[in-house]
Amino acid sequence: MSVSKEKQLFKCFSCGAGGNVFQFVKEIENITFLEAVSKVASKVGINFTYNQSFQPVEKFEQEYKIMDLTKMFYHNNLKSKEAKEARDYLAKRKIDNEIIDNFGLGFAFKGNQLLELLKAKKYDMTRLKDLSLVSQKENQYYDMFQNRILFPIENPSGKVVGFTARAINPNDTPKYLNSRESIIFKKGEILYNYHRARENVRLLKKIIIVEGNMDAIRMSACGFPNTIALMGTSLTKEQIELIRKLRVPITLMLDNDNAGLTNTYQNGLLLEQAKLDVWVVRLSKVKDPDEYLLNFGTEAMQDALDHPLSFLEFKLMYLKENRNLQDSADLILYIKDVIKSLENYDDLTKKMTLQKIANDYSISYEILKSELQKAQENNNQPSIEVKPINKPKDVFDNYSKCANPILYYMMNDSKYINIYLNRLGYFSEKKYRQIASEILYYYEKNKTINLADFLSYAELSPVKDDIFQVIGGIKDEEISETNMVEYITMLQTLMINQDIFTLRSRQRQTFDINEKIAIGIKITELHRKKEELKKERSVEK
Repeated sequence: MSVSKEKQLFKCFSCGAGGNVFQFVKEIENITFLEAVSKVASKVGINFTYNQSFQPVEKFEQEYKIMDLTKMFYHNNLKSKEAKEARDYLAKRKIDNEIIDNFGLGFAFKGNQLLELLKAKKYDMTRLKDLSLVSQKENQYYDMFQNRILFPIENPSGKVVGFTARAINPNDTPKYLNSRESIIFKKGEILYNYHRARENVRLLKKIIIVEGNMDAIRMSACGFPNTIALMGTSLTKEQIELIRKLRVPITLMLDNDNAGLTNTYQNGLLLEQAKLDVWVVRLSKVKDPDEYLLNFGTEAMQDALDHPLSFLEFKLMYLKENRNLQDSADLILYIKDVIKSLENYDDLTKKMTLQKIANDYSISYEILKSELQKAQENNNQPSIEVKPINKPKDVFDNYSKCANPILYYMMNDSKYINIYLNRLGYFSEKKYRQIASEILYYYEKNKTINLADFLSYAELSPVKDDIFQVIGGIKDEEISETNMVEYITMLQTLMINQDIFTLRSRQRQTFDINEKIAIGIKITELHRKKEELKKERSVEK
């Protein structure tokens, strides 16, 4: 672990943790951020109490405040005597008061009680509609969720951003009604129960992924608090990045039906491509983990989790589905799929897998080995259709190697924020764009910025992990305006090269001569801009 007195930062190269003194105490003592602040303050003789909290204003403070109020309103509804039908329904599903409280479950009555409450608070109807709390028909507003049990959906920071609403009357359709995406709710950037499970995942060194909210709730309530749930059928790159940050093996335990089987295979491939350690548990005799726990108990579930399949084992089984391996044509297709699936495995795994197939189906190992070598040679051949552009050989010709120091400089001093605004003003990659937005928001509110204080603010940011990742990747170097301009110029050049690459690809694919000419003009203009950047850079040097 490295500690920098000058930067007031620490960086652990074993687990990847990093930050300022407050983050260090928080991680070591396993306490909240404010508790860490209080503990540090007491060590240096400063009287700090919670009512003196310096938590900054949230970017979407109003939206989060509305959603939190709505959650409490629905939760209180469920506790009322009028909600006996809803509580009886939950009791039949073996959901007790402890689960209701831990996960903030609620109930929406028929009528417009929520609408009346929020109107009395003077909230704007358009904002409420955007948050999926009210609906509009002609000129009339009404509660979107009615006669339904509410499951709050929280973002990775634990803030309520939406709801899943389950009908208790079988005649009410659809059975599940979900919040639409909004300014604070991006479905593809959230995993259900992630914020609760995160610390347990780090302690237990494993994460379990299930399909439904109720599966995650049941698993957590039965002693498996390291469980999260998908927010759809297929993982997005943002969700995979959330999982990657936990740095632990993954167990996929999706529904026991054909759709769950397919989803396990497809999501496993995505996780495997991200170079993550993937395992699979397929439950039998029931539909999902919720039913499995209710029918067979915690010990049976623990036993299933203790004996997972490696994703390769699962893949070999999955590829046999709906194939008659007694038929030579099906067998050949199966073997070709297996060989293709071995592409990213080490040599020992490839050898053992091919040896097993050779033994199981009485096929020469040497023939299989030859087929694997042919497949690898074909994969290593360059694409004929798309030829990559010749990128500059500059050492900084990599987006993150330019973007990380630019953002780091901005966190240190406002003058670098001004250089960014005047010379760049925009990151094409979403992750870096979000971090820049947090920096600009902090600076706008506080009129000043330094690294240690910004990191305290970042503790509450939805992109907190990305911010610390940027800092962790910075090596000791002189922070100067010259270096800042150099990084910006290199990033601009890289972005232009990416645009040229995209345009050339489009130009090759189109048969419209006018479009080819128009694209050619755009490419020429981008080359001109690149030359101008080159001249500016040489003059400034």
